[in-house]
Amino acid sequence: MATIEVRVQRFSVISARPFDEVVGTLEAAIGRPEMGAFQRQLAAAQTIADVEKVVQSAIGPSGLMEFIRFDIGAVLRAERGGKGPGILRLVVGNPLIMKKMVKSVPDGASYAPLTILIDERPDGVHLSYDSMASYLGPYGSEEAMRVARDLDAKVQRLLEAAAG
Repeated sequence: MATIEVRVQRFSVISARPFDEVVGTLEAAIGRPEMGAFQRQLAAAQTIADVEKVVQSAIGPSGLMEFIRFDIGAVLRAERGGKGPGILRLVVGNPLIMKKMVKSVPDGASYAPLTILIDERPDGVHLSYDSMASYLGPYGSEEAMRVARDLDAKVQRLLEAAAG
């Protein structure tokens, strides 16, 4: 069994804006397709052009779409009688970007789609993202790294814009 050590770099930005406003800004930039319909459309696609059309209709202005979300804050608030911080994990990506990465680094599928974490703390709302380039670096593919660096820049711009 082979083992590869992966060191992860986390990008974080802190916003003074309210949690719901930060989340709303992200939601406006990230496509939010109905996933059952999206999966059926992908399954029915016969060509890469068909796939591209399905994906393009699902992504938002950021070039990303939401696959699923986990409202971890809701669980904490339930435990605390309705009080507690907002903590939301968005699993987002773009299947066409993922395709480019996994062509040269199949293990890249372990890291995509990616996570954006939005959480309230005493010093503000933190928006965090683990760099795809740091995940893929150990695999030594310059093509995958080019795609990962482009994705990292896209996500960083998105988080900075949401932070305000």
